[in-house]
Amino acid sequence: MSHQLPDVQAGRPDVTVGLSQVGVTGVDKLVKIARDGKRPLILMAEFEVFVDLPSGRKGIDMSRNMQVIDEILEDAVAEPTYRVEDMCGDTAERLLAKHDYTSKAEVRMTAELVLRENTPASDLQTQSTANIIASAVATEDGTREEIGAEVVGMTVCPCSQGMSASRARDVMRDLDVDDDTIEEFLEQVPQPGHSQRGHATLTVETDGSPDVDLIDLVDIARDSMSARIYNLAKRPDEDHMTYHAHANAKFVEDCVRSMAEQVVDEFDYLADSAVVHMKQSNDESIHQHNAHAERVASLGELRDELADL
Repeated sequence: MSHQLPDVQAGRPDVTVGLSQVGVTGVDKLVKIARDGKRPLILMAEFEVFVDLPSGRKGIDMSRNMQVIDEILEDAVAEPTYRVEDMCGDTAERLLAKHDYTSKAEVRMTAELVLRENTPASDLQTQSTANIIASAVATEDGTREEIGAEVVGMTVCPCSQGMSASRARDVMRDLDVDDDTIEEFLEQVPQPGHSQRGHATLTVETDGSPDVDLIDLVDIARDSMSARIYNLAKRPDEDHMTYHAHANAKFVEDCVRSMAEQVVDEFDYLADSAVVHMKQSNDESIHQHNAHAERVASLGELRDELADL
């Protein structure tokens, strides 16, 4: 007795519900980022690839599409790229051309980027990591690309620090220290506040290729928090990070505001239509919950808001 495999498109002819995303996730590929005068960076990148499924079509022929997707991704990563967001855009445009039934193709990529740097006080060589975020959406109207990163840093709670400073004032007044000396001391020696590890995410999205440097986005995200943190830290480095974090205490909302201010300053050449995604999540140290702040806005909106300050 023979069994015939069913046609994946067979079934009810009156399918009317389309799907906005059907595709594959967890596709790992090696990506080579070319750099002028330097050795290329090699990334182990993970891709997510989606196409729209129109009404009236039962499925996307997953097995056949996986072969197409793999071939397109292999072509895209075969040669070095200067911008991973452009690679995502090229891949999305090829997918759109290959799938005549869809109106939109989307490609997302994440990878861990390793950067060399020196520790802030002992000046020892070490490495830091950032999670690259790149994506592209291709439609008949054109392609939008996004590039950015998620980084880790440190924040200190201003409210907790303020209570510590108030206690220090009371103690010094009881010791007959004059007010001017008290305030000068507190300015020179920031008081303790509860600290947390922070996760800052910053991306920029534009029509076509965003004309921004990934490393600039990494630096902005790292500097939006109270202090940078380092993989290697001798005692002078630990003292440096602790002091600077407490001298620059920030709420989770302040970190997002700092990202907005830096983006407006750094990328003054970008169009107002560029979209900026800013997110800060803090792993709270003295609470069982975590803190989160987020903003998505056009660069024009941010410019107008900051101009009014």
